[in-house]
Amino acid sequence: MQLRRTLALSAIIAVLVGFPLAADWPVTEKLDLDAIYRIKEEGLQRSKVMEIESYLTDVYGPRLTGSPNIKEAADWAQKTMKEWGLANVHLETWPFGRGWQNQLFLAMAMTPRAYPIIGYPKAWTPGTGGLVTGEAIIAVINEEKDFATFRGALRGKFVLGAAMRDVPAHFEAPGHRYTDAELADLSKQPEASGRGGRGGRGGNFQAVQDFNRKKTQFWIDEGIAALLDISRGDGGTLFVQGGGSRDAKDPPSPPQVVISVEQYGRIVRTLEKKIPVTLSMNIDNRFYDADLTSFNVVAELPGTDKADEVVMLGAHFDSWHTGTGATDNAAGSAVMMEAMRLLKVSGVKLRRTVRIGLWGGEEQGLLGSKEYVKAHYGDPATMQLKPEHAKLAGYFNVDNGTGLIRGVYLQGNEAVAPIFQAWMEPFKNLGMKTLAIRNTGGTDHLSYDAVGLPGFQFIQDEVEYNSRTHHSNMDVYERIQANDMMRNAVIVASFVMNTANRDEKLPRKPLPKPQAPAGRGTQP
Repeated sequence: MQLRRTLALSAIIAVLVGFPLAADWPVTEKLDLDAIYRIKEEGLQRSKVMEIESYLTDVYGPRLTGSPNIKEAADWAQKTMKEWGLANVHLETWPFGRGWQNQLFLAMAMTPRAYPIIGYPKAWTPGTGGLVTGEAIIAVINEEKDFATFRGALRGKFVLGAAMRDVPAHFEAPGHRYTDAELADLSKQPEASGRGGRGGRGGNFQAVQDFNRKKTQFWIDEGIAALLDISRGDGGTLFVQGGGSRDAKDPPSPPQVVISVEQYGRIVRTLEKKIPVTLSMNIDNRFYDADLTSFNVVAELPGTDKADEVVMLGAHFDSWHTGTGATDNAAGSAVMMEAMRLLKVSGVKLRRTVRIGLWGGEEQGLLGSKEYVKAHYGDPATMQLKPEHAKLAGYFNVDNGTGLIRGVYLQGNEAVAPIFQAWMEPFKNLGMKTLAIRNTGGTDHLSYDAVGLPGFQFIQDEVEYNSRTHHSNMDVYERIQANDMMRNAVIVASFVMNTANRDEKLPRKPLPKPQAPAGRGTQP
């Protein structure tokens, strides 16, 4: 133990001496390498992260917000964290809308040849009301004059509403890890575009939205059996999201199904030869209207002398409804739950309270984290802040799949760079060495950043995230990289511990100006 303390002190001195020479930063961080060792030893030798991942995916996945699945997953997560000895385990609810879940999907081509159709219904769309058989028809409507072409010709038919696309060969593997050159480029200040701000979406966007609503009503009025869309993936990968509305008062939608591009193409080419194609589908989609709220799962490890201050870590708990939501984002949820377990089991000192948030509704627009931040810290629309705003030391997020953590997006916070540089030192042998001053978007740390709180997303190897698993039927347990997950939990736990034990909270950027609230769309 004494030898390890000596080595720890030597490592700290090396860090303190090395960084000002390299970056001219006055690094004064204290690294408790004994505590980090205990976290590493537990997290790499007795990890439970893949067990957590399997429960969230194999047993309870997928976890569409508002579905029975996500509620059962939340019950399991609460029970598990209570068993670990975490405190104040509870749900915090917020308005969402009706839930939805697919109960049955059967699809076959019947003529001129029989074969099964690979497909998935879009979320928040209705079912067929039983087995429906009908002819397929190509009906691509891109402008007003197209309505007249198909009026009166679609009743009871399966409508292929998109033009067939090319399907190129894959000459490169879909999986990818950052190279040293790519990480070096990521660490550089991005160049300014030289253009002015984009401004609002403008009239053209509104015109597109209006036209799409008119087209949806046309499908309803014509009485189509179902609207078929092409997956943007291929080779068995289908990317599927929503198509209807969470609000029962909104106009109805027809049944909508995404099918594999290869089968969509086969149907199109057969029809172009003037050979009829008959399809049969039985789609049972359920709406849940009894409870129009969703929730966030919250739990804590109490602090000691600074217990009134809080460090948060979080990930979104929800997923889309194909696959089992493994990389998006059971991976982040499992890592954050495991990080809490590591902090508890290892017995490391925590001066500040550590709080986990597992967010619902991220896939519909960061809804859960936005509601939490608004309830606890402040409203970005007015920048009226709550007392808890002054008490948050920092927030850490994981939501880029299963890939190894390689660094941190600083979200423009220059002052935190030397702090994180020192904290990364024990993990450089795991490949974590990059700080990117740039922002990254699309996930829950933005809810904290929006009210001037220090919120950070980790840089992760992409692996197969955007190419294969993100919002797809291939987002399953088998695509998870176990070693990356174990290491990620260790890194997150150490960053959280360091934040909990600093004399000062993490530095903050200047408060942002109030934001105009975003308009409410019709899509979920």
